[in-house]
Amino acid sequence: MPEFDPHCVACPRLASHLSNVRDMYPGYYARPVPPFGDPKARLIVIGLAPGMHGANRTGRPFTGDHAGILLYETLHRHGFADRPESKSARDGLRLKNCRITNAVKCLPPGNKPLPAEIATCNLYLQTELAKLAPGSVLLALGTVAHDAVLQAFKLKRKEYKFAHGHHHPLPNGLHLLDSYHCSRYNTQTKRLTAEMFDRILHKAKDLLAG
Repeated sequence: MPEFDPHCVACPRLASHLSNVRDMYPGYYARPVPPFGDPKARLIVIGLAPGMHGANRTGRPFTGDHAGILLYETLHRHGFADRPESKSARDGLRLKNCRITNAVKCLPPGNKPLPAEIATCNLYLQTELAKLAPGSVLLALGTVAHDAVLQAFKLKRKEYKFAHGHHHPLPNGLHLLDSYHCSRYNTQTKRLTAEMFDRILHKAKDLLAG
């Protein structure tokens, strides 16, 4: 199983939705969005799915909409990105020891993938995460990303419950770190503040330092 397939149409509802989006917005990327960043990274940031006018438009995770603002600013401040803003897939931004991926690679209607779609796309995530070096950190942005990691490693959710700021040592030597998603809703309601997310990246750096 490859870790990504740019031509995947395994989920009929998502494939049909993307076809409609391409008709409505001919200039949009509107295809499965690949992971972005260092292929040998030890920090893997896992989101939910591409945003309609963000990654689905630009072809890069968390790029072009509000959700990426806090993420890239914080990655840059902690040395994981060479600039604080991700504008387009061709802006030259580089990540260092960091890669960003999604639990679901295609834009879902209403930003809500179905359980069967998460399970289908999880095969790609399994392949991607299986290559990680021991001690690597998986930063899950939200419950869907958290559960996708557990599904990839066939771990039980009741033994690894999602909670912002929680660190879950995994049996395979990896670290699962939870954070609220950097969505517009979470940041504008202060459910997730810049200070809260900064502490999450501090914790990730400490874990990587061993």
